[in-house]
Amino acid sequence: MRKQAILILAAVAVLAAALDAGTTKFVFTWMNPNYTGTHFKTILVLGINGKVENRAEFEDRLSAAITRPGMVAIPSYSLLPRPNSMPLDMDQLRDVVQGQGIDAVLATRLIKVKKSVTEIPGQAYTPYPYYNSLYGYYGAIYPEVYAPDYLRTERIAQIETNFYSTAKPDGELIWTGTSDTIDPHSPRKAIDAVSRIIVLELEKRKII
Repeated sequence: MRKQAILILAAVAVLAAALDAGTTKFVFTWMNPNYTGTHFKTILVLGINGKVENRAEFEDRLSAAITRPGMVAIPSYSLLPRPNSMPLDMDQLRDVVQGQGIDAVLATRLIKVKKSVTEIPGQAYTPYPYYNSLYGYYGAIYPEVYAPDYLRTERIAQIETNFYSTAKPDGELIWTGTSDTIDPHSPRKAIDAVSRIIVLELEKRKII
């Protein structure tokens, strides 16, 4: 019974993760055709905008998901501390990239949070027919009953993610993707979902 309960809990956890991931998807991706499959060893994960605490959590979770044998991902806040609304110092970023031997930078930014309003048209349907009498049957199937139209409003958080090689002095774009997260219920769930699809995409493209 204990083993069965554990299996059920595991299945529920997998289902919950799948449902979360289903609210986030890439709407655009591009891969540099000149990429030759370079193996990256040290990747800097850089959240460009957003609140400090959300940036830090995102960088932590994405760094942990990317790190594997032979490859380490470093959250930028550990090397480039900056408060809210503080722009990056490009000279400081270059110094960190060179000084720490970073060969790739994964940069993300929140593009916008938008509202999407969809009109759901009403549908005509007929009540279940009552056959016990001719009059009841006819009275049930004759009228068409309509569900009224309604509007569904969704919040969509759009995030851009770029993966750069630092082999060239100014960096070289290897991959870019734009993702939409529909109705993010909390920053943590959105962070988990976005991190998950970024890692899956980078694995699929054989970048990590």
